[in-house]
Amino acid sequence: MTRRYLFTSESVTEGHPDKICDQISDTILDALLAQDPGSRVAAEVVVNTGLVLITGEITSKAQVNYVDLARKKIAEIGYVDADNGFSASSCAVLVALDEQSADIAQGVDQAHETREQASDEELDAIGAGDQGLMFGFACNETPELMPLPISLAHRISRKLAAVRKTGQLPYLRPDGKTQVTVVYEDGRPVGIDTILVSTQHTPAIGDITDVAAVQAKIKEDLWTAVILPSFDGIAVKPDAETRYLVNPTGKFVIGGPQGDSGLTGRKIIVDTYGGYSRHGGGAFSGKDPTKVDRSAAYACRYAAKNIVAAGLAEKCEVQLSYAIGVARPVSIMVETFGTGKVDDERLLELVKQHFELRPAGIIRTFNLNHLPAERGGRFYQEVAAYGHLGREDLDLPWEQTDKVELLKQSISQLLSGVV
Repeated sequence: MTRRYLFTSESVTEGHPDKICDQISDTILDALLAQDPGSRVAAEVVVNTGLVLITGEITSKAQVNYVDLARKKIAEIGYVDADNGFSASSCAVLVALDEQSADIAQGVDQAHETREQASDEELDAIGAGDQGLMFGFACNETPELMPLPISLAHRISRKLAAVRKTGQLPYLRPDGKTQVTVVYEDGRPVGIDTILVSTQHTPAIGDITDVAAVQAKIKEDLWTAVILPSFDGIAVKPDAETRYLVNPTGKFVIGGPQGDSGLTGRKIIVDTYGGYSRHGGGAFSGKDPTKVDRSAAYACRYAAKNIVAAGLAEKCEVQLSYAIGVARPVSIMVETFGTGKVDDERLLELVKQHFELRPAGIIRTFNLNHLPAERGGRFYQEVAAYGHLGREDLDLPWEQTDKVELLKQSISQLLSGVV
């Protein structure tokens, strides 16, 4: 019997209050690491009407102007008009930072200066910056090996921001949310049930002032300029049965930090797999790579993606867990949900054999401390909106599939009894 069900994921634009915070946090991280790759950063940001609060724990030799960084990022996002109730030039920016706890630092700082040339023993001496569990996932529903619902939600959010910034739809404002419900049959996407877009906008559009007429105009424009282009290259498309909802409350004029407060790390499902895969609970933004919430989640994705790209499974989830100050994972799990071409136990052995999972090793493999400087001071802030994973628009080291041939060869050897 065919099993038919719906699955929904959401995304938000860069002007969403929580995403403003994520982007400021990662802009701070970029600036600090660009000057001092050994910076220890846990930057948290809060926004509300007319207010930005930068707090957290930072230990760094870098000299940066936190207020200036925040204002520039807010302006880049698009909050430059006081009529929005929040503006880069007029908001208050408060800074309240402490240094990293010495108790945490002692388990992480060993052999830091020699990390780039560290021996195996030295990598074992550099522990995780915290305890925790992380998940990575990949599936063959999209070219980037991400679940279709979150992939589409991000596509629509990115396009929503693009048509605002280019002036194609100049009445749009920075805050927005998208949501896509996909129809599945026996685990495969077969249709689009619902598309939902909530976008901040001006009260009037040209000489159109009637609320209902404004909403009708927005709905029509978004379908042509945002929705349809977002499905380019996607086999599953909206049809006559697809519900299409825009600003279902009737209007969305008051938005951004004036409409709702924001906080770093409050969109962790948007940042990852849209709820399609499990999540360990740790946020990414504002954290330097010694925080395994971030770096090990990237490593999990790298392993899962290479397994799927190698054709060894249609879906793959990898879980890691760590103890603070301890380098090697406490546990490693591989789950392919019955889609694996070989036993999950064999795939687990391949992960242990071919993927570096110690925090210092992950940092070295992905060059995580030096990429901000190498990319002109912009690396982590680029993934702080529209997802950290599956980003084909960015050259991300954890999205590479350079282990595919090695995995295929190793499986062939295992099955033939060579090793």
